Parts: sequence; C-alpha cells; structure tokens
Amino acid sequence: MLLKIKRVPTLVSNHQKDETAEEEEGEGEGCGRNILSKCCINGERLPLYTCKPAEENVMFLESVLLGEIGFKEDYFVTMLQPVKPKVIPGKYGFIAQLNEGRHLKKRPTEFRVDQVLQPFDANKFNFTKVSPEELLFQFEAGMPLDADNSPSVVAINVSPIEYGHVLLIPQVLDCLPQRIDHKSLLLALHMAVEAANPYFRVGYNSLGAFATINHLHFQAYYLAMPFPIEKAHSLKISTTNDGVKISKLMSYPVRGLLFEGGNSIKDLSDAVSNASVCLQNNNIPFNILISDSGKRIFLLLQCYAEKQALGEVSSELLDTQVNPAVWEMSGHMVLKRKEDYEGASEEKAWSLLAEVSLSEERFKEVNTMIFEAIGCSGEEEEELEEESSIRVNCCT
Repeated sequence: MLLKIKRVPTLVSNHQKDETAEEEEGEGEGCGRNILSKCCINGERLPLYTCKPAEENVMFLESVLLGEIGFKEDYFVTMLQPVKPKVIPGKYGFIAQLNEGRHLKKRPTEFRVDQVLQPFDANKFNFTKVSPEELLFQFEAGMPLDADNSPSVVAINVSPIEYGHVLLIPQVLDCLPQRIDHKSLLLALHMAVEAANPYFRVGYNSLGAFATINHLHFQAYYLAMPFPIEKAHSLKISTTNDGVKISKLMSYPVRGLLFEGGNSIKDLSDAVSNASVCLQNNNIPFNILISDSGKRIFLLLQCYAEKQALGEVSSELLDTQVNPAVWEMSGHMVLKRKEDYEGASEEKAWSLLAEVSLSEERFKEVNTMIFEAIGCSGEEEEELEEESSIRVNCCT
C-alpha cells in the first residue's frame, strides 16, 4: 500500500518558487538567483573552513558561523520568537518552545512516508535552488581539496528554530538524496567537534522521520539548555572491536541507541553509519542527534508518520500539528500553537513521544539487524540488565 501524508516542509530558501514558475524561466547555469553552481561557491565568493588539527584547541568555527549569520538577517523568512523556550516542570525537563505562525510560512506538499530511500528529483525543491546569499561558507574535513569534487556548504535556515540554526549540505552540487553514508556523517561529526560547544547540536532526519527535503542535509543550532535525552539513563549493550560503546536508552519515551567512544572519531562515525545504512536498506525511519561536541551520537527509531498515514494517531495529538523530528524526539518540543505552549506538561510531551517510538518487541528485532551490520553482538545486555536496574532504581 502506498502511504502518503499531507505535510508542510521547512521553508529553507527565501527565494523558493513553484516548479511551474521555474519551468517558465527556462534552464540555465551560473549565479542566477535560484541556481547554484561552482562559480557561486569558489574560494573567491564563499569562504572555506577546513577542520583544524586535533591538538589545536581553538573554537574558531563558532566565531565564523555566528559572525557570518550576523550578515544574513535580511534573508530570514521568520525571525526567532520573542517567547523564550521554557523547561517544563517534572522529572525529565522537557523543553517547550513556541514557534507560532512558522508553519504558515511554509508551502504544503504531498510526500511519501513509506520509503526511507527515494531517488533525488531535480523538479522538486532542493538546495541548488537557494539564493547564493543564503550560503555562509564551505566546510570540509581537511586539506587538500579535490577541485573536481562538489563542495560541502553551510547555509542559514531562513525559518530558524533557535539561535544559529544552520544547514550542512554535503557535496551540494552532486544532488545527493537524503540518505546517510560514511563520508557525510563523518563530515557532520567533524562539524560538532569543531564547534566545541556542548550546546551546539547537529541533527539528521531520514525520509519517513520528518525530513522535508530529499536533498542530503543536516541541521544544527544552539540552545543553552540540556536536552532531556542527554540526561536519560542508558544501559550498555555491546562494544565494537574499535572501542565504540553501544547502549540502549532507559526510562525515556523513545527507544533508541547511544554510541560513544571509539579509538578515533572515524570509528565512532563508522559504527553509526553502518547502523544507519542498515536501517535505510530495511526501510526503517530514524533520526540522529550528535551531542556533547561530537562525543555522543543518539540513533532514534520511529514510526509516527506511518501511524499518521494509517489513522492510528489520536486527533488530540494531530491537532497540535507537531511533527516529531530529531529535536522533538530529543526533548526540545517545538510547538506551533500558543495554547499548547501555555498548557505544556511532562505528561503531554511523554504522550507524544511514546506514540513516536517503536514497540519493545520491534525494537529488539531492529537491534538484531543493527548489530549484525556493525559486526558485534548484544550479549552483554542480559549480564548487565539486573545490575543497571538496581543502579537506576537507587538513583531514582
């Protein structure tokens, strides 16, 4: 059965236009208002940032990012809300943020939720159609650069959720679909490490998990509050041969895995990439949160869009118009209605996220596939379950 759901995607360009209007203008290349090409992104037009050596402890990326954003205020479609985010009273500290009216500045579309992997469609909106003025700088993992490769760029999100909300678009001119690969995730992890700020998080949404544009990209922004998921208890399941520790989240409404450690940043990235590729190939929607300056990566599995399409979500939750993507699943609840913001409670936040999560039985099935793809087992779980349960209960 083909599942479709009417959705409202994030408006990522100040100069987004209907496809019909674009067709009437004809095709072209160069520095046109809605067309990116290499001449728009070369070193003379767009600054290049490459990752510093690991031994250099300089927070340069943050200065560059925030400095460049300061020159782009005229290109935001919506500005940050005057109502500040608030911590919802309760044990978990969910964060409520009001973005009233933001969804009204987005254009409706039809998009499939039953396929995590879909081919890139040049006729749909993609990041080659943004204005060059919305680009901040090129971002590459290191030198030297191959002149024949498409550049990776950082652009403003013209409808920001929070301070410093940007998009990382790997190899933008190659028009890659929204799918994780080892190279792109490693680049996103490098960005989190370079920012060197625990309040700067990088997120990824797969198709079927509320990605709104089928053009490979990550999102990132600053929020000077701990996310509830970052404080959640976890239970170690296994360790890879490269030293990456894998744990499962405990006492949190969304079931997911936590990856941390490893002998190198690449080891950590590869473990999460292998798991993500497995999920993609098995058509399982997921979200990724890169946290703690790249030291921890949360892999979250969800089925909310599928439940929506099948009519299995309550009208009360649907009325909120909240699409639980990576930020919401991490505990930052971006609300569209003032009444929901004013009436936000831990019970309501938990209720929404519980609808997002896979069942325990399905989660175990998916874990088995993931560990096979990574090349390790989850045999340590039974051994540590009782010990961890005692520890968690004592803490509580």
